[in-house]
Amino acid sequence: MTFRDSNVVIIDTGRTSIKAGLGLHELLKTPTVEIEARVGLRRSASGALPEGTIDHATHSSASSSTFSSLAQYTIPSASVNDYLVGTQLDEALAAGQDILVSWPFASGNVVDWTQAEALWKHVLFTRLQRRRVQNESPVLLSIAAGLPRTSYERICQIFFERFNVAGFSLLERPMAQIYAANSLSGVVVDVDYDTTDVTPIYDGFIVRSAHTCSQIGLRDCQNYLAYLLRGNQSVVSAFSPTDAPLSSEALHAILVDFVQHVVQKGHIKVQSTGEAVVEDDTGVTDIAAILVAGKEKAILEGQKKKATAKANAAEQARAKEIEALDLLTVEFRGHSLTLGKERHRFYEPLFDPALLDKIPGNENRSKSDGCQPLQSTVAHAVRLLDLDQRPYVWSGLFVTGDITRHVRGLGITLQNRLGHYILSNSDIQSDVQTRSIRILNLPEYFPEYRDTGEQYAAFLGASITSKVSCNSNQNYVSKSEYSSTGPRSIIQNAPSLL
Repeated sequence: MTFRDSNVVIIDTGRTSIKAGLGLHELLKTPTVEIEARVGLRRSASGALPEGTIDHATHSSASSSTFSSLAQYTIPSASVNDYLVGTQLDEALAAGQDILVSWPFASGNVVDWTQAEALWKHVLFTRLQRRRVQNESPVLLSIAAGLPRTSYERICQIFFERFNVAGFSLLERPMAQIYAANSLSGVVVDVDYDTTDVTPIYDGFIVRSAHTCSQIGLRDCQNYLAYLLRGNQSVVSAFSPTDAPLSSEALHAILVDFVQHVVQKGHIKVQSTGEAVVEDDTGVTDIAAILVAGKEKAILEGQKKKATAKANAAEQARAKEIEALDLLTVEFRGHSLTLGKERHRFYEPLFDPALLDKIPGNENRSKSDGCQPLQSTVAHAVRLLDLDQRPYVWSGLFVTGDITRHVRGLGITLQNRLGHYILSNSDIQSDVQTRSIRILNLPEYFPEYRDTGEQYAAFLGASITSKVSCNSNQNYVSKSEYSSTGPRSIIQNAPSLL
């Protein structure tokens, strides 16, 4: 069984996003399709939910490892064509339509198969423009690890019977991510919107009993920095002037949007030492006070080049002052907003969840969820391994997720914070004692991925796997194999899924 590289489809299905691409090239490319893994359904005229709807948020305890703050619904009466996906959903929401939004993969499992099918159908036939009648494309799908065997079989059935694919293969996302980093052993730390998955992998196999999920993610970092920015009077005054103040909820929403803009522009720096940014007395830079003190020019000059060698002592002193303040002016929604060092505290909740207790309305999140710092979660996951496996796993710390594209250095920060969890006493000699922790990154010889951080690790790993296996008799299930064996053929071709 062989497939043409140009026809191969790669679909990486994460908790909150789907990335896909058509064709395998000599230089593996980044995905051409990126959509949020959500669907929308128009409510009835009365605004009521369809009959039989199950709200999974009310059926999950906060301590559950599959808990998600994103809405998840099972709607038995809905069909695939009833759901809005991609730009169609975005436009409906932007127009203010009454839409019920559901994220079927957010919990790490598939809560509604019709919703999942609607998303994959949109990717295959609308975005990649495959034709179902003569579908010559094999598909490699990467998805969350540890799903029930029946789920893998159900996915295989959907792709063959509903999408008429030429061949099908499944790959668990942590394996795809570790493959992309050119390793077979390590611990994958995947930071998503409101969860962080920690998956130890040993010698090419996921250690399922050691997989851990932390209920801290990108959403918490955004909310935390939005909370800190409330202390920046110049920012607050721009959005909520005294003559037309916003409600607390509206102000927080616009501050979160501003934080997302700042992050996407790459204005967040991670301290290389792994320590938190030194906090001022108020926790933020008082930009308003700086403006009142007549240092407006210093703010503007901070965005220019450093003083030349001919600069006099006073100018050099001013340049040092600007550098120490670390001021930055950002254009957002018609405003010129000045930020200080508080912006670099964005990622702190990952390593200190107790900081979230300060946020109004969020006081009980870290306590009720039993959230541990990321370094403690990773250390606990590795401790669940056998002693002789731990050194190999510690030799591959790989931090991935969309956050890594714009906030670089999280891996180094985590490595430094994990230091005291391993034995550093050189007097103790043991073959199974970990001496150091090594960070993994995507190799430099993938030029298309050099400026993407580790954001596309799962997609790259899936592409590499497909490149190796699509011209062989392994891993892919053909139509003839599916016809003779049925959905269980995916397990026979990928026993690691067991």
